[in-house]
Amino acid sequence: MSIFEDRVDAGRQLGRRLADLRGQDIVVLGLPRGGVPVAFEVAAALDAPLDVIVVRKLGLPYQPELAMGAIGEGGARVLEERVLAHARVSDTELQAVEDHERAVLENRVARFRKGRTRQELTGRIAVIVDDGIATGSTARVACRVARQLGAARVILAVPVAPADTLRSLTEPDEIVCLATPHQFSAVGYHYRDFSPTEDDEVVQLLDAAAKRLRNSQPAPWKPSTAGAEDPAEVDEEVEIPSRGVRLQGQLHLPVPARGWCCSRTAAAAAATARGTGMLPGCSSRPGSAHCCWIS
Repeated sequence: MSIFEDRVDAGRQLGRRLADLRGQDIVVLGLPRGGVPVAFEVAAALDAPLDVIVVRKLGLPYQPELAMGAIGEGGARVLEERVLAHARVSDTELQAVEDHERAVLENRVARFRKGRTRQELTGRIAVIVDDGIATGSTARVACRVARQLGAARVILAVPVAPADTLRSLTEPDEIVCLATPHQFSAVGYHYRDFSPTEDDEVVQLLDAAAKRLRNSQPAPWKPSTAGAEDPAEVDEEVEIPSRGVRLQGQLHLPVPARGWCCSRTAAAAAATARGTGMLPGCSSRPGSAHCCWIS
């Protein structure tokens, strides 16, 4: 039974669940490829930087979709001993799969990192996001990589996973999962649209996230020199929102004017009249209107 429309829908729902993290020093880390569209929406919801941790599943030689382990950046490696024993995979077969996946991993790292600086994790909260968990191998490796890179806290966030797998995970400090279906067969079963994510889409999403973050940074305030030699007196009507009503008022600013201007509307009107835009020093005091120091 499908729970999510697609990875975008899953990411938006996950972002809402993680809303309490907004404003904290976090980095959202998507697991390529399918985890990145989910992570992109989470990063947007939290207004946080987006990066990737590149991991590769080690699939059984005769059933590649079933993980017998996983590898990650920096030489991280996790093996599912129960799967290996049950499938009777030889050391030679395991090494052949690992060599192949290691080559793919290195190529992916080079592609995703080209011209892109890795987000610093030291002392920060790492939020690792995938489109779902089955055996948990890739999630374990990703958490280990984040630890190796200095993350102070590791949160694993996924839309869907089997409950028994989540209980077995000890690597993350916290796990956030939207759904743990009683009958879990495969991650894709719980999506209406589980189309493959291509490398190009991962690169595009990383570029878009970096651009979004740059655009969200406030430009440094600079005082306007317009009219500096001949400042004008301000006398105009304003509307001040307060507790669901709008209060009509008259704003009068003699020259020079200094003091606290309360309400965002009045402050904006005063600042606009001065030709400076919203002035620095604005604050919202508990139990009071929005106030700005006008000078």
